[in-house]
Amino acid sequence: MQKRNIYILYALALLQGMVFYGPVATLYRQAQGVTIFQITLIESVSYLLCILLEVPWGVVADRIGYKKTMVICAWLYFLSKIIFWQASGFGGFLAERVLLSVVVTGLSGVDTSILYLCAGPDHSQRVFGIYNSLGMAGLLTASAVFTFFVGDNYRLAALLTVLSYGAAAILCLGLTEVRPADSQRARREPFVTTLRTTLAVPGLLGFLVAVGLLTETHQTVTVFLNQLQYERCGMGSAAIGGVYIAATLLGLCGVWSARLTGKTGTRGAAVLFCAVPALACALLASTDRALLSVGGIWLLRLSDTLFQPFQVRLQNEQVRTDNRATALSIHAMVLDVVAILTNLSFGALAERDLRLAFGFGVGICAAALALLLRWQRLRTRAMNG
Repeated sequence: MQKRNIYILYALALLQGMVFYGPVATLYRQAQGVTIFQITLIESVSYLLCILLEVPWGVVADRIGYKKTMVICAWLYFLSKIIFWQASGFGGFLAERVLLSVVVTGLSGVDTSILYLCAGPDHSQRVFGIYNSLGMAGLLTASAVFTFFVGDNYRLAALLTVLSYGAAAILCLGLTEVRPADSQRARREPFVTTLRTTLAVPGLLGFLVAVGLLTETHQTVTVFLNQLQYERCGMGSAAIGGVYIAATLLGLCGVWSARLTGKTGTRGAAVLFCAVPALACALLASTDRALLSVGGIWLLRLSDTLFQPFQVRLQNEQVRTDNRATALSIHAMVLDVVAILTNLSFGALAERDLRLAFGFGVGICAAALALLLRWQRLRTRAMNG
């Protein structure tokens, strides 16, 4: 049953990675009358809702079980894509994002908990890497379909995404519960106790802030600002689609995350995963040439692809309670706060000058490195003391 769950989650990652409008996500919204600042504002509203919903959803998941939570969220995910398909203007995309916030907070920590519990600590990073890579494989497939068949028909791209998410919702019904039904100790543990236990882990808050800074730099630049940079360089829709496919291919490299971090060690990985995105943002801030801009985006994508399985494993290793979903939701709540602040900053700076936004990316990557190095010192001291 454990392998079955892993394989079903792999398939879900593939299907839910098939966002056919991905190569033009920003241009799609702009075509429907939404400005870049409104896009980042919607993202920030979404993150604010995530902060409010994270912990309640985590508690619910620990009570009703991880399978039921996954099924509910998969069908709501499907509904959110239908709304996106029909959305027009600020209100429509805001409504889609509100529902998506419910989904994201519901899934937060649940899918990775299932994988972690089924794979075990020793194999979890490899499984996380495959899981993330299959999501990228789905996105790659969708990007190829968009580039070669869909073209400028944005509505068709959204409809195809609806169909893919509908298939994922049906497949999700095949999951089996991994959380024992008689786990009474976790059910009886008060939330305050779980919160105290979670936040008592040495250096955890600094670690989560650093993860949030690195993740949101990648998310904002490679999903939203990259298309503006490409247009600034004079690239057309076909070229943007082709570059997007190549960037998505880099997302398949997550399977090598465990091997890389095994060689570099935690400290070396921290330096690498902060220095590379800082370099990429510096490059984007200093050029309007297409080739260099594409290289900068690819560096960001590669770094994040290798970083995510690593940081998810570290998050799970720092859970000290049986209420795993609740603890990971507390983690996610911290990440959401970081995301709100960084998104608004990126959006405001990009409205003034795109180069300022990229310069901001350099600064927060440097801050992330300082936080990660401090976290490692505190963690090592706690383990030795």
